[in-house]
Amino acid sequence: MTIAASEGPEDRAGGRRLVSGVLWNAAGRGVPLLLALALTPVLVHLLGTERWGLFTLALALVGIFGVFDLGLGMALTRAVSERIGQGRGAEAPALVGATLISLMVLSAVMGGIAFALMPLLIERVLLVPPALKAEALAAFRLLALGAPLVVLNAALWGVLAAWQRFRAANLVNMPVSIFYYLGPVIALLVWDSLVAVMAALVLVRLASGLAYAALAWRHVPGLGLAQARFALLRPLLRQGGWMSLSGALTQVLLYADRFLIGALIGLTAVAFYATPLDLVMRMWILPVAVAQALLPAIASSFRVAPERTALLLRRGALIVAAVGLPACLVLVAGAEWLLWLWLGTEFAEGGGMVLRILSVGIFFSCLAFVPGTFLDAIGRPDVTASFSLAQAAVFLPLGAGLLVLVGIEGAAIAWALRAATDCAGRFLLAARFYPAAATSGRALLPLMAVAGAGLALMVPLPGLLPAAALGAVTLAAALAVGWRAAPAEDRATMLRRLRMARA
Repeated sequence: MTIAASEGPEDRAGGRRLVSGVLWNAAGRGVPLLLALALTPVLVHLLGTERWGLFTLALALVGIFGVFDLGLGMALTRAVSERIGQGRGAEAPALVGATLISLMVLSAVMGGIAFALMPLLIERVLLVPPALKAEALAAFRLLALGAPLVVLNAALWGVLAAWQRFRAANLVNMPVSIFYYLGPVIALLVWDSLVAVMAALVLVRLASGLAYAALAWRHVPGLGLAQARFALLRPLLRQGGWMSLSGALTQVLLYADRFLIGALIGLTAVAFYATPLDLVMRMWILPVAVAQALLPAIASSFRVAPERTALLLRRGALIVAAVGLPACLVLVAGAEWLLWLWLGTEFAEGGGMVLRILSVGIFFSCLAFVPGTFLDAIGRPDVTASFSLAQAAVFLPLGAGLLVLVGIEGAAIAWALRAATDCAGRFLLAARFYPAAATSGRALLPLMAVAGAGLALMVPLPGLLPAAALGAVTLAAALAVGWRAAPAEDRATMLRRLRMARA
């Protein structure tokens, strides 16, 4: 199949296209998530608390491996999307081929460095029990060998996202992702070792990469490898460098706390902190789905259709808030009960308050994806990176200090404060560098204030009923201000559909 015909920016930035992409992206990650939630107690039982703590650190490393691409993956999506929107899609193969070859070489080198440094992490940094050190080292080294697959999978997904082929990509992604969670359980039943778990994860990444490559081949024959023009990478490296710095700082801010806990307190504390954090971060499925749909749409339209582009920012934020806020309210109100039901009394007592605090922060963390993607799509990843650097300077020492003074609850407080700061700052920066977005930011401010205040006030409330009552009030107030923030055409469409449903 040849390269798809060019589409106009109005087509690519349409509300229906955005909603379709979001729904498919959410389904592609949501269906495997349900299985992951069901299998987590099984994995905790099979691994034990200390090996489960190591497993959560391994998953953090997978996220860190994603920055090995120097931002070229996201920069590729943006560059190809902009060319398609301008009717220059025929230029894409040379760009895709050069990017994939560069990423293969770069990620292999970085994976080798990570492989060599794993003894330092296991022996000197983490408080790993002596009986687990050999197993942990072998497992983490195997994971490091899979680092190129993480990078290449992200780039191939980016190629599909540039053509907004979310339906096909997610139909492939769902069955493969299911085995990302089912595979470790099967592996442990065969071989009771972390090495088996990591082997399963690497094999699933390999299967995913082959599937994405087959889909991308239809739009970029030969993946552009024979047409690679490395001179085209210069602007991508400039923008990708900023995206990579921003991504690296984000990963550090997200995961540094659990490594500090592992170094200062121990693996059991890591488990009690990282498990609630991993649970709330599952909510990223929605904002990631929105961001993946927004990036190509905004990159195609921001130069020629500023009003429609600004509406994309508002719509994306409202979609995230509409789904994310009810989930956060439930997590805050029922934190201990949910952890008890999911993993038992030990995790409920050890991580209940941590889950309450993190559930406030995750609301803002999810919303921050939207203006962050907006800044990347309009070609200003440098702004996001500079802001992330400022956050690192403030919140890394704050998190370490609160961890020492308060324990893992202090680390959770620092995480939530950083997430709220990140969200507010990104919206302000989007308005500063794309003036048409200022109206959308002002319209969303009451919603963020109402939701944030309600969630924060629920945290210290004792018992389920008082927190649930305040949560219901918060949800009602957020719905009222959110309705006013919605674009007039969206409100009219919703009212029309409600009338049709009643008829």
